[in-house]
Amino acid sequence: MPTDTEVLIIGGGPVGLYLAALLLQDGVSVRVLEQRQTRNLHSRAIGIHPPALEGLQHIDIAASAVQEGVQIREGLAVSGGKTVGTMSFAGVSEAFPFVLALPQFRTEQLLEERVRQLDGAALVRGVRVTRVKDDGGQVTVAAGPAGEERSRESTWTASFVVAADGARSQVRGLLDVPVRQRNYPDHYLMGDFREAGFYGQRAVLFLEPGGIVESFPLPGGVRRWVVRLGRPAGTAAPDELAQQVLRRTGSLPDARTNTMVSAFSVRSTMARRMMAGRVFLLGDAAHEISPIGGQGMNLGWLDARALSPLLQAALAAANPGQVDRQFKEYQASRQRAARLARRQSEINMLLGRPLPRPLLDLRNLGISAAAATPSVNRWVARRFTMQELDRQPAWAPLGLNGRSRLT
Repeated sequence: MPTDTEVLIIGGGPVGLYLAALLLQDGVSVRVLEQRQTRNLHSRAIGIHPPALEGLQHIDIAASAVQEGVQIREGLAVSGGKTVGTMSFAGVSEAFPFVLALPQFRTEQLLEERVRQLDGAALVRGVRVTRVKDDGGQVTVAAGPAGEERSRESTWTASFVVAADGARSQVRGLLDVPVRQRNYPDHYLMGDFREAGFYGQRAVLFLEPGGIVESFPLPGGVRRWVVRLGRPAGTAAPDELAQQVLRRTGSLPDARTNTMVSAFSVRSTMARRMMAGRVFLLGDAAHEISPIGGQGMNLGWLDARALSPLLQAALAAANPGQVDRQFKEYQASRQRAARLARRQSEINMLLGRPLPRPLLDLRNLGISAAAATPSVNRWVARRFTMQELDRQPAWAPLGLNGRSRLT
C-alpha cells in the first residue's frame, strides 16, 4: 500500500539508523527500508572515534556503547620486538579521550533499539528499492520484497529520500550518479581471535619489513589482527592469518578461537555529487574509503549529523532558495571531509607498506622522534581520531533537541 513519510531512508545499517534516530527524536516522520531480514553478526567495523561518540551522545546511546566497548587510550608502534613509539589519546577529547572498540553488529543493535524506541514501525526489513522518481515536490520510491516479483511492490512517497545503502548503492545506480574510483596496491587479511594477554587494551602497530600488522582489542577478551599482504589473499583462513602474524610479530593467535576471518583489497569511490534533487547520498554510498584507520562508519555519522538539521529546516522552510544554498554548502563541506579522510587512509596505508630494513629503520627513527615530541604526538592523535573532519559549518547546530531551524 502507498505510504507517506517526511524522510525515507534507504539502508538500515549504522549510518541510516543513526540519521533515523536524529530525525525521529526531533519529531520528523521517518521510515527506513532495509533489504536484509537479519543483521550480519560479524564484527566488521569496530572503531568509534571521539567525534562520533559525541554524535551518539545526541541520541542517548553513547553511554551504553562505552559501557560495553573497550576504551583504547593508547597505541604502540613496535618493530623488531622493540617499542618505537607510543601515542596517547588523552588530549583528543574531554568527554571521550579514547577510541572505542565495539563490534559493528552490537553498534547496530543499539541504534536499532533507539529507533524502535522512538517509533516501533520506523524500520521495515526485507524490502529492496527498484525505482526512484523525483518530481521536484516529492520523491516516489518503489520497493518490494527482496528477491520476489515486482507485482508485490509497494510505493513510498517522501519529501526527501536519503540513500545510506552502502558502497554499492542501488539508489546511486538508479540515479546515474557518476563516481571517481581509485584502486590501491594494498591487500589485507584480518580476523578475530581470543586475546593471549600480551597487550591489554592497547592498539599495536607492528612495523615490519614484510609489511604492517595491526592489532586491536575487542570486548570479551578478543583481539583483532590485520596483516598487510603483497597480493590478494587466495582464501581467508584462520590458520594462514595466524601464521602470517607469527612470522612477522612472534605472536601466534590461536586459530581454534577464531570467530571471524576475511580478506579485502582496498579501493576508494567518491560520488561526484551527494545530492540529486530531493535525494541525498550518505556514508559509503557517497564516499567509500579504505577501512585502514577505521574512518568510514564514523564519517557517515558525521555526514548524518550535519544533514539532519538541514532536512528539518527544509521541511518547514518558507524560503526554499535559502535552504538550497545551505544544502550546497553541506555538500561541499562533507566532500572536503571525505577527501581529507581518504588522504588520511592513504597515509595510513603508505606507512604500512613493506620496506627494506635500512629504510624501515630510518622511518622508525622518524616515528620515534615524532612520538617523543608532545605537540607532534597530540597533533597526530587528533588527526587519527578524526577531529579535523568534524568541523561543522556555522549553519549546522550541534544541539538537536527540538526541530532545528535555519535563521
